[in-house]
Amino acid sequence: MRKIYFLGLSLIVLTACKVTKDTVFVAKETYWQQHVDYTMDIDVDVKKHQYKGKQTLVYTNNSPDDLKKVFYHLYFNAFQPGSQMDVRSLNIKDPDKRVRDRISKLKPSEIGYIKVNSLKQNGVVVSHETVGTILEVVLNQPIKSGETVTLEMNFDAQVPVQIRRSGRNNKEGVALSMAQWYPKLAEYDFQGWHTPPYIAREFQGVWGDFDVTIHIDKNYTVGGSGNLQNPQEIGHGYQDDSKEINLPTGDKLTWNFKAPNVHDFMWAADPEYKHDVLKMENGIDLHFLYKKNLEEVYLKNWKELQPKVAELMTYFSENVGQYPYKQYSVIQGGDGGMEYAMATLISGKRKFGSLFGVTAHEMAHTWFQFLLASNESLHPWMDEGFTSYISNQAENEILKENKKNPHAGSYKGYRAIVAKGYEETLTTHADRYHTNKAYGTASYSKGNIFLSQLEYIIGKENVENGLKKYFIDFSFKHPTPNDIKRSMEKVSNIHLDWYLNEWTQTLHTIDYGVKSVNGKTITLERIGQMPMPMDVAVAYVDGSTESFNIPLRMMRGSKPTTSIVLKDWGWAMPTYSFTVSKTVKSVTIDKSGLMADINLTNNVFEVK
Repeated sequence: MRKIYFLGLSLIVLTACKVTKDTVFVAKETYWQQHVDYTMDIDVDVKKHQYKGKQTLVYTNNSPDDLKKVFYHLYFNAFQPGSQMDVRSLNIKDPDKRVRDRISKLKPSEIGYIKVNSLKQNGVVVSHETVGTILEVVLNQPIKSGETVTLEMNFDAQVPVQIRRSGRNNKEGVALSMAQWYPKLAEYDFQGWHTPPYIAREFQGVWGDFDVTIHIDKNYTVGGSGNLQNPQEIGHGYQDDSKEINLPTGDKLTWNFKAPNVHDFMWAADPEYKHDVLKMENGIDLHFLYKKNLEEVYLKNWKELQPKVAELMTYFSENVGQYPYKQYSVIQGGDGGMEYAMATLISGKRKFGSLFGVTAHEMAHTWFQFLLASNESLHPWMDEGFTSYISNQAENEILKENKKNPHAGSYKGYRAIVAKGYEETLTTHADRYHTNKAYGTASYSKGNIFLSQLEYIIGKENVENGLKKYFIDFSFKHPTPNDIKRSMEKVSNIHLDWYLNEWTQTLHTIDYGVKSVNGKTITLERIGQMPMPMDVAVAYVDGSTESFNIPLRMMRGSKPTTSIVLKDWGWAMPTYSFTVSKTVKSVTIDKSGLMADINLTNNVFEVK
């Protein structure tokens, strides 16, 4: 019996090993994401600010699960008195100045809504219920894994008064800023359904192709996502002047746009848009739509912006990854700046520096959230922070600002919120931050520092190459925080699990100091909870200097450096000492300023 028992145990162990090996192999092939193709046809009544829509979705379930329900976002429903967006704005400590109590005061003719009149699954009516900004759909038949279904919808909608991102008649007089305007299928991924109510923050979408037809008064110029399919029937600056224009009769024009492989679609329209086109040598068309009745100083700024946008397109393509679409549009509209597929909405009455800055930031979002489609609700620091990082770099180079640290503002903002005790972890859902200030600092500043501080840890060249690898591996996908970490690890051969954990999942702070200099022995101390490698500059009495790099032991390596690399420092050790060969005059920790040390007063030690 004993022999049989051990034989059985051996078989179990061997079988377990085989299953584990096969499972690991399969795991390499198990990334999946859903796919949806949109065909939409809308008829706009510009006087009533309403439109009727027909939508056909072809939805492919690439998940391993059978889906018994689907969900849609009905974003315009947020702009109604008593909505969660309204109530949140009335109760948060520091409400967005653009929102405040404005939703609570909207009249019935001013609210936004999307009303679903009918919905069919493969031609058969399905049950559905609207709950705030979410449409819940109980399917007649589950969508099995690997199956494709057709969902057909008729809906009515009203464009709200411009309050946040989308709407009508914004403060600069743009008639229609049409973002979040259609019933948008919610994302389903390895975490399940993503159905947060529309309260304040940003978005997540399913990759697919959009075919959008818009019927609107013929004096309105339209721009946005996608490529116009019928320019010779439209004019408005889209036509090929070498070919005949064939404008239809009637009061409306029919615009047909197609946007391939995107996860959202935005458009804007105004009867007073001026439309300029700049054709880049690489074949990309840059479209600029802005109010022709702007003051002369603003018109001049919009003209000066255009070649700079071409420089931005080149910079981002070279430093992250090649822009894959045929056009990009910069459009006056919205309430500040907001990114969308192949286009951005920005307010247009700005000094040139501000106009360039907002365009650089929103355009950079094309890479960080649209092509690298991280979840903006769960990980806003990955899109706002990374966008801030690359747009700061671009501005510094294109405008020749020559800043030693173009991210200094983010460090200042981060240190300020830590000092006030308002900081919350980067794992906080975008809508759940206690204050808007905490959200902004976490997402923009601390997210930016995630990358700029990596320059300090693994070296600038490794960060540059890591971003390019991240783009190659995860463009047109939905990357997670672990994915950016792995991209950086693969190019640097440095372990970064500790960094992702400490910086994004805790409130641990960095504080290192020079504890003492005794003769030629220098002692450093870790005061804060977050460990880091050390760059130390030593000045000697004879006027010479030396630089030292002390890797963190958990890194299992060190960055490329011309400094003298010393023995690594285990994080549990509160102090670290090393001996130099000359008489010391001063010791400085991190001359680059890229480490987010919250107390800089103890980073320099002058020997007296």
